[in-house]
Amino acid sequence: MTKTPRRPFRSREWFAAPERSDMTALYLERFMNYGLTPEELRSGRPIIGIAQTGSDLSPCNRIHLDLARRVRDGIRDAGGIPMEFPVHPIFENCRRPTAALDRNLAYLGLVEILYGYPIDAVVLTTGCDKTTPAGVMAASTVDIPTIVLSGGPMLDGWHEGQLVGSGTVIWRSRRQLAAGEIDEEEFLQRACNSAPSAGHCNTMGTASTMNAVAEALGLSLPGCAAIPAPYRERGQMAYETGRRIVEMAYEDLRPSRILTRESFLNALSVVSVAGGSSNAQVHIMAMARHAGVQLDAQDWTDHAYDLPLLLNMQPAGQFLGERFFRAGGVPALMWELQQAGKLHSDCASVTGKTVGENLQGRETHDREVIRPFSNPLMQKAGFMVLSGNLFDFGIMKTSVISEAFRQRYLSRPGQEGIFEARAVVFEGADDYHARINDPSLDIDEGCILVMRGAGPIGWPGSAEVVNMQPPDALIRRGINTLPTLGDGRQSGTADSPSILNASPESAVGGGLSWLQSGDTVRIDLNTGRCDALVAPEEIARRKRDLPAPPVPASQSPWEALYREKTGQLADGATLDFALAFQRISEKTPRHNH
Repeated sequence: MTKTPRRPFRSREWFAAPERSDMTALYLERFMNYGLTPEELRSGRPIIGIAQTGSDLSPCNRIHLDLARRVRDGIRDAGGIPMEFPVHPIFENCRRPTAALDRNLAYLGLVEILYGYPIDAVVLTTGCDKTTPAGVMAASTVDIPTIVLSGGPMLDGWHEGQLVGSGTVIWRSRRQLAAGEIDEEEFLQRACNSAPSAGHCNTMGTASTMNAVAEALGLSLPGCAAIPAPYRERGQMAYETGRRIVEMAYEDLRPSRILTRESFLNALSVVSVAGGSSNAQVHIMAMARHAGVQLDAQDWTDHAYDLPLLLNMQPAGQFLGERFFRAGGVPALMWELQQAGKLHSDCASVTGKTVGENLQGRETHDREVIRPFSNPLMQKAGFMVLSGNLFDFGIMKTSVISEAFRQRYLSRPGQEGIFEARAVVFEGADDYHARINDPSLDIDEGCILVMRGAGPIGWPGSAEVVNMQPPDALIRRGINTLPTLGDGRQSGTADSPSILNASPESAVGGGLSWLQSGDTVRIDLNTGRCDALVAPEEIARRKRDLPAPPVPASQSPWEALYREKTGQLADGATLDFALAFQRISEKTPRHNH
């Protein structure tokens, strides 16, 4: 029985358009040189793109070089024609000056591929955190049937009988190194032991967070995000993903039918109860804007703060990815939200069923890892949005506020949730590393460390440098965490309750540009305010008389273009001109000859 697609496959405009047989011949001819046949391409079967993000430069995604074979098997068995193509690599750990530059670059390239080539539907292969939003942003712009296949986390890391999680072990061991508790060789060994297999971060860092977001949005098959990369279930998921995308092509199940305001609110809720990465704010905002969905700062307060921490996984908790998978993964977390009435269950998904239907029977059997809504690890553990005279938007991940931090800064009788601190300002990460141990700064537990010049324009790209540790002398006294604030980001694997993503950034004249060391900063988590206690006339004088903070010159053409076209972190750091382009697949591009 021949299937009839809900909408004619766009690849027919390349390979079966009767009015331009000369162009059909041109389009067909070169595909023959590796063994495809005209009958395949002209059969009316959907051509399914596999957006390959795996490479030697992207070790977090390298597993997709193998998984793509199982995706191909699924596509072929379901009657589709697979076509695999490369995507610009993104590797958080190694890309300098920051991998944040590459999300928008990969987005641009993927839009052109999905639009300009005969692709009817696409499998987005994801892993390293920015590959997920880059792919989803592009799929929304083009709007062809899309499904997300994450590569999965690494196996759990172990060092001398203790769990060591990706990234998190680095930030914690860095403090132990400063305290003299370990040496550099031990530091390096712990880091290496945290990466025992193929896959992305095994903590709930930004990679695990963003793949959980894709599943929460309804763009992945249920259970996809948490399967460890080496597990057999990962290959099985790749096969089922390949099969399902063919059906989605026939159903014309596009991102525009799945990505709604309610699905994004579900994603905010999942990130909060999972203790997910603060970087999710930037990427979710970017994906929503490209999907034409309205989100704003108030949504983070209304939908992502007053929720409990349910997932006991590093950095906010104890365990790592393997245990999360065995506990039921993202569906088990969403089941808890559904039972508590905190989930929009009627949202669509790639299964063709609603989110709520996908969650039947998904309750966890491991209550040590996924706690019930009525007995969480922490109450009100979501994201606190702040504003004030230093920025219009900043965000704090509250699930990593330690008891020691809470007692020192947030528990003063009559002033609970409020503290004041003396600012120590650094002009970027190099300045911080050069001066943090300078005794003349007189840094003590009454200080707040401030990093400026770390935003999208100032770095450029925005860097994960705000999770600054105290000077070594304080760490040796047992003070492992100071309040920190910056116009950049921090790693999703960090366990610092920093105020991040401050927008507008110092490089474009935001409040951090006039802040000086020695100023008093007042933070009130009850009202969501962060202000420097500086008189308005003095602020005006500084803006008028003092030089702007230094901004390094662009070092490449893309850096220059990125700075010219990219917005602030509060709004997702998108290429704002690109937001005008949505559902562009509805019009086929012009012929090329």
